[in-house]
Amino acid sequence: MIIPCTQVVPISESKGRGVVATAPIRKGTITWVFDQLDREFTPEQFWQLPPAIRETILTYSYRNRHGRLVFCWDNERYMNHSFHANCCLTPYNFEIAIRDIACGEELTNDYGTLNIIAPFPVEEEGSGRDTVHPDDLRRHSGKWDRLLAAAFTRLLKVDQPLQPFFSPEAWQEVAAVASGKKALGTIADCLCLLDGSPFLVPPRERP
Repeated sequence: MIIPCTQVVPISESKGRGVVATAPIRKGTITWVFDQLDREFTPEQFWQLPPAIRETILTYSYRNRHGRLVFCWDNERYMNHSFHANCCLTPYNFEIAIRDIACGEELTNDYGTLNIIAPFPVEEEGSGRDTVHPDDLRRHSGKWDRLLAAAFTRLLKVDQPLQPFFSPEAWQEVAAVASGKKALGTIADCLCLLDGSPFLVPPRERP
């Protein structure tokens, strides 16, 4: 579930559509959480689907730590990549704003946190990076952990419209981390150690 104060609009010819804020979003606000309508697909389930649906899933999904494709049912799937992202995945199955986001500003995340299946080139944006790699969580987790640590200090101090979509147990854990009663997990825990090729090569064509 994506935070309600967002909408999908055209961004640019190269990016197509994207998600922008319709109201200010403060640092520490949860911007997306996995909910009951989001779907996970194993390679076996993926290849049982018609080709057009498989193409959509590959376009709009990310891989979780278990090697499954996660397809978001709502506008979260239209969030674009940026090396200077304002939202970041956490080890707790949600994304959080890592800086204040102005009304009208595009919400972005770094696709390096999403266990992409194969490297792809993107605009450098002055970051020193021009390619997103499947193992970027191993390469850059330290930077993202620092950003998340700063955002978590704000989590209990800002409104959280998505809190109702957490189970009581999940929210209790999040609150314990945010209050310093429990250590913040590293985003490196989101790293998938499995090869993504089972989603690219049909079972009958594999060696």
